[in-house]
Amino acid sequence: MNNTSETSTENQVLIVDDVPDHLQLMSIFMRKAGYKVAEASSGAQALEIAQRVRPALIISDVSMPGLDGIELTRMIRSNNRLTETPILLVSAIRIGDDSARAGLREGANDYLEAPYDPTDFVGRAVRLLERSRSAAALKASEKETAQALKELRLKEEQLLLSQKLEAVGRLAGGIAHDFNNLLTVIEGYSQLTLQRLPDQEPLRGNIEEIKKASRRAGSLVSQLLAFSRKQVMQPKAFNLNSIVADLEKMLRRVIGENITLRTTLQADLGTIKADPSQVEQVIMNLVVNARDAMPSGGKLTIETANVYLDETYAREHIAVIPGAYIMLAVSDTGVGMDEDIQRQIFEPFFTTKEIGKGTGLGLSTVYGIVKQSGGNIWVYSEVGKGTTFKIYLPKINSPAEEYEHSQAPNKAPSGNETILLVEDDEALRHLARDILETTGYRVLEAANADDAFRICAQNKGIHLLLTDVVMPELGGPELAERLQAQHPEMCVLYMSGYADDAIVHHGVLDQGTNFLAKPFSPNALGLKVRAVLGACNEKK
Repeated sequence: MNNTSETSTENQVLIVDDVPDHLQLMSIFMRKAGYKVAEASSGAQALEIAQRVRPALIISDVSMPGLDGIELTRMIRSNNRLTETPILLVSAIRIGDDSARAGLREGANDYLEAPYDPTDFVGRAVRLLERSRSAAALKASEKETAQALKELRLKEEQLLLSQKLEAVGRLAGGIAHDFNNLLTVIEGYSQLTLQRLPDQEPLRGNIEEIKKASRRAGSLVSQLLAFSRKQVMQPKAFNLNSIVADLEKMLRRVIGENITLRTTLQADLGTIKADPSQVEQVIMNLVVNARDAMPSGGKLTIETANVYLDETYAREHIAVIPGAYIMLAVSDTGVGMDEDIQRQIFEPFFTTKEIGKGTGLGLSTVYGIVKQSGGNIWVYSEVGKGTTFKIYLPKINSPAEEYEHSQAPNKAPSGNETILLVEDDEALRHLARDILETTGYRVLEAANADDAFRICAQNKGIHLLLTDVVMPELGGPELAERLQAQHPEMCVLYMSGYADDAIVHHGVLDQGTNFLAKPFSPNALGLKVRAVLGACNEKK
């Protein structure tokens, strides 16, 4: 009797018979056919060996004392680990149709009764083994196919979402330029009017409301531009931990006392290259979103880590390139989201909040900033268990640069230099002229490039070219290039409502380019003009 403890192999056969001669004879037949054999002299012993060895085939006598072949078959089939093991019942005497049917009902795959010859016995055993292998291979193939289809459907959903968001982004970017011109005019004249009205003027309240509405509209356009990846970004190399640490005090005020904030920041975190102010906006938006998901309080966790996204992860997540990344994760213990909400969560204007409680642009803004920074964002959520947003930004091999938070602008200082203002939008051009002339500058107006060339030829000593980026016929960059070829001492300041490829690449501002984003306030224009002129004077 062989109580082997070998692990299961595809040619391991367990033979069960209480008659030693029959057991030995069947074992000889199967060994000569090239199979390994484990032997059992009773049904109970066979069950113990089968559970341990997990044979590829069980050959059992039908009539045995105690646990017979039919009962053994039933018990084998009730064992989860042996459900698929083929069973051949044999008998040295004629077992009859009733016994044969009983064995098959309990799960036996075939039966053989006396008299039988060795060739028939071995042939049936081999056929059962081959069928079992084929079934196992088919099952494995079906499993692989199902997994492949699942991955394909997931990628298809990700691609469709990406295309949908891209289309909305193009639409947002298309309207932003003209809309920002209008908002600049509305806010600019509102502020100029307020400066000239006495404090007791009854209409001041109306003008203030117009100004507030203009700023809210400007904020919406800015969010749409962020989503559509048309914002002008000024990237720096920095450590993400420094941004989280700087924001932590503010974030605690934002979330309130009923939410616990925990930060888990990796000590040796690598460096990323992105616009720090935009990353701050990403963190703030995610934290506000998490706060709103925990109306009764909870725990908010911000985590950073060095990670490597491998080929397997890239196959499962469209647009991911394998490599080293810095991960930023924001997790909450809030209400969570179902799969349908998760599929729409980054779409602009989609919100689960009540009307008037949110614009639905917070997460779409996050999505756009992350994508424009070369990263990826994914959401993991379960209803009632909370949500985690994970952002992956490419790790770079450069030291971090110093970064200071932008301060609120002071009143713009005056100047007396000559400025060539080129803007095709008449209302905006007149506004900019009024702002600059009020501050002491001499302003020469041009509605297009031809006017600019004529004015420049007639006037000497122009210190600054202030030009819109996108104009009919000849854009700002081409205009500046041609004018500076004749007047290299002339400085240039561009203004635009969105990231046109003329002065940026994929939304990233060319190094050394002076830029003012629309909509801007009169004070912001005055400060920027003075800063550019000051830098130019230092170079001279």
